[in-house]
Amino acid sequence: MSNEEKDMRIYQCQMATCGYMYIPSKGDKKGGIPKGTAFEDLPDTWKCPLCGANKKAFKPID
Repeated sequence: MSNEEKDMRIYQCQMATCGYMYIPSKGDKKGGIPKGTAFEDLPDTWKCPLCGANKKAFKPID
């Protein structure tokens, strides 16, 4: 899938005490994720840098 087809929406952690937003254009410096990485391309081992939740805890913001 090309970058034009990738889902570049912002995803937000749904844990009650968190709310961290993964922004693809910023990546996750702490987690070693480069800028421009779509949420779907994050490794399955990636965790929320604030609360440690896995990818399943995230929902896209429309």
